[in-house]
Amino acid sequence: MDKWLVRRSADLPETAVDRALKALSWSADHGKLWFGVAALFALRKGGSRRAALRGVAAIAGASVSANLVGKRLFPRRRPAAELLPTHRRLTKRPVSSSFPSGHSASAVAFTTAVAMESPVLAVAVAPLAAAVAYSRVHTGVHWPTDVVAGAAIGVAAGLATRHWWPTSSDEPATAHQHWSLPALRHGEGLLILVNPGSGGAGEDPTDDITRRWPKAIVLSPEPERDLIDQLTEEIDTRQPRALGVAGGDGTVAAVSTLAAERELPLVLVPAGTLNHFARDIGVDGIDSVATALETGDGARVDLTTVTVDDERARWFVNTASIGGYPDMVRLREELQDRWGKWPAAAIALVKILSEATPLHLKINGETHHVWMVFVGNGSYHPKGFAPTTRPSLDTGLMDVRYIRADMKLSRLRFITAAITGALHRSRTYRQFDTERLEVSVTGNPIHIATDGEVGPAGTEFSFRTHTAALAIYR
Repeated sequence: MDKWLVRRSADLPETAVDRALKALSWSADHGKLWFGVAALFALRKGGSRRAALRGVAAIAGASVSANLVGKRLFPRRRPAAELLPTHRRLTKRPVSSSFPSGHSASAVAFTTAVAMESPVLAVAVAPLAAAVAYSRVHTGVHWPTDVVAGAAIGVAAGLATRHWWPTSSDEPATAHQHWSLPALRHGEGLLILVNPGSGGAGEDPTDDITRRWPKAIVLSPEPERDLIDQLTEEIDTRQPRALGVAGGDGTVAAVSTLAAERELPLVLVPAGTLNHFARDIGVDGIDSVATALETGDGARVDLTTVTVDDERARWFVNTASIGGYPDMVRLREELQDRWGKWPAAAIALVKILSEATPLHLKINGETHHVWMVFVGNGSYHPKGFAPTTRPSLDTGLMDVRYIRADMKLSRLRFITAAITGALHRSRTYRQFDTERLEVSVTGNPIHIATDGEVGPAGTEFSFRTHTAALAIYR
């Protein structure tokens, strides 16, 4: 059957397509074509960039499976050059095993991975991938069954990325819906803080906000002044009906704290680099926020507080951590533009754990030696070492994770389980959801970080969830 199909291909008349397929086959050597496409996709944030990163990860898996494993296990001669006319043949014919086709594996793996993040981009990529796969037969360097086997490996490699990196959902997290809020036409009664330094260059939303909501009171952070003190003074003076914020997660967390304490609904305009909370709650930009503000549509979400010793309770909208977790997150974010999210997370994890000192804690009364503790407002997915999304913000639960330090080679065992996607079976990793959490430190006080900001040091940490604590326009 292979020989018959190759002869049928060889009988096709000579056209300009022959030269195009030879060039296309060459461009896909070592994944060059797909890395170029991925770089183009990565220029745009969101699903396009996720598709690029997942595609590159899939290519890595497909290349290893096809070239380093498949070709060694199944040695097979390439088709004889004489089966095809001279103008079809590649200038430099490969000498490795013909089975399976590595080019086909990479092409299909990239397309499969892209489809999982952006079906529209996959539709654009699929014809190119099919042309690359066929070009290997057309140029006489693979049998058709080599291409079929390579394509099967590619599909498997693309789908396998979900083992480490669950696909993202564009659906907002469930909340306590529906909640009627004050309808503020033209922003009347709105006090909004705009932090122009939260996002990248040229992303200051102040002009857009003042144009949409001309009756709103717009503030900017005052240099060398505590943000909470500034807002508290303005709230006492202005008596607003709603509190707004345009900025990144740190600014959002600070303003959300006041909104929850003063029982004021929150107007959230995502203007930071990451916007974790805005993304999870389903606020994707100022247009949808403006519509919700005009109509009074909203929802309520859960928040969590932590009390450190006898200090005032600190609210957080995303995460809190004790130990090296915040350092790991910061290092991951520094590296992810260069390496991609999951490779960067692995590098950061190895580096931080190698430098960490075990913490001696009591967690809900039980003594533990741990490397780090993570607490999320709401239950995060995936349940591995790099939680990224929250499917719900109305469960009344917090997500608790920690890495045990009381086992032999615990760091190595944890890293191995994290990289292989087997954390759910690792004894070094613990995860549970709970309404209350008590953490006591044995020894010197340690710092806590909430929403990326380093907080006070202490020895007693008391976490509580607060159901439907924050009203938000959505």
